[in-house]
Amino acid sequence: MHSWKRMVWQTAVLAALGASAAAAESSPDESAFRALYQELVEINTTRSVGSCTRAAEAVRARLLSAGIPAADTQILSPPERPQDGALIAVIHGSKPGRKPLLLLAHIDVVEAKRDEWQRDPFKLVEENGWFYARGASDDKAMAAVFADSLIRYRQDGFKPRRDIKLALTCGEETPDVFNSVKWLIETHPDVLNAAFALNEGAGGELNKDDQPVALQIQAGEKVYQDFALEASDVGGHSSRPNKNNPIVRLSAGLAKLGAHDFEVAFNQATRGYFEAQSRLVASDVAADMQAVLKNPRDEPAVERLWAINPSWNGMLRTTCVVTQISGGHAPNALPQHVRANVNCRILPGVPIAEVQTEIVRVLADATISVAPTGDPGIQSPPPPLSPAILGPVHRVADTLWPGVPLVPTMSTGATDGRYLNAAGIPTYGLSGMFHDAEGSHAHGLNERIRVSSLMGGRRFLYEVVKLYANGTD
Repeated sequence: MHSWKRMVWQTAVLAALGASAAAAESSPDESAFRALYQELVEINTTRSVGSCTRAAEAVRARLLSAGIPAADTQILSPPERPQDGALIAVIHGSKPGRKPLLLLAHIDVVEAKRDEWQRDPFKLVEENGWFYARGASDDKAMAAVFADSLIRYRQDGFKPRRDIKLALTCGEETPDVFNSVKWLIETHPDVLNAAFALNEGAGGELNKDDQPVALQIQAGEKVYQDFALEASDVGGHSSRPNKNNPIVRLSAGLAKLGAHDFEVAFNQATRGYFEAQSRLVASDVAADMQAVLKNPRDEPAVERLWAINPSWNGMLRTTCVVTQISGGHAPNALPQHVRANVNCRILPGVPIAEVQTEIVRVLADATISVAPTGDPGIQSPPPPLSPAILGPVHRVADTLWPGVPLVPTMSTGATDGRYLNAAGIPTYGLSGMFHDAEGSHAHGLNERIRVSSLMGGRRFLYEVVKLYANGTD
């Protein structure tokens, strides 16, 4: 597109965004969205007794009622797992040769016990400006917004240049049992194939006065990997102690590992995060962030940031922590075997074998074995934060939240984006849903999301997806 045409197009887009954002404050279709959101949240999709398929069918019925052809929707699951269905739907673009945009959200949720919650976790409750329920935030908020957006695009007659795919998947919370995204990539690779994807993984930050101070976009996440550390001996009677007690040996090794810090390293997202945060925090904290960004690095500054916010330390380096330990077989016997689980969250691009080698070096005890356990962590480079990705976010955000900076971030946890990034589909966490320092209580008791945050995210994602779908790249 010629530069003058692009300027005219962008000006028109901004004008339309301003008008649509103002109108959306009292949009008559909000009630339809609320009904969709409530229905999705109130369908139990836990691993123990729930059904993702039932939730997928409910959303599919709403897409069909909006006029999306049945041929453009499907629910997929392995034959042996009929309750783990994933909904796939598409709105076709005018340029069929272009790769689609993928909207990804998981509809399974973490377990929740009614007797532990203040409210029924599977009834959506609106109270004092909050929605409460299991999945109200993680991740049925985005699932409902994405499905609602497809319905509105269809009703508005919006014709994107590229296809817009919706994937509401199952098993993100329990990937050790089953995960839709992993299964679809392995068995139906064309279903999720896309130029790039939008996913959970980032929201926005509110200050103590509930005003937005930062909008986040997540690019990349750390690699999850467990290691088993084990030590053994022949054992014997506890009245005859020796110098080879495996519990003592392993404890000494774990103490060394607990005191060890992996090297600080930056990528595009984490460097951008600390550069942006240094303009938002108190001056002394900002000075430490700037010191950490320099080379050579100010290690005392790293320690001070860690003390303020452990998540900052998690973004700066690979971390390995002891999470479980078991050993011994009788109170009056020398232990024959002891085992500890060490959970590592590894920076993108760092080989798992390299971390294993460093653990062995730190332990400095050849009698302690170190071996990775579970499925190998999935390695994938962070996706690039290019102008094609950041531009539409800036344009919409500047209209909805003027003056609020866009802050890149890297997830220290894990999302389904790890499967897509590894498959060559750049995946970005982007929601426009703001939280305070206390957060959403995701995975915990009384999960929640601000009503205003959900509705703001709905407006934001509706507009930014339109810009991505009409992009010229």
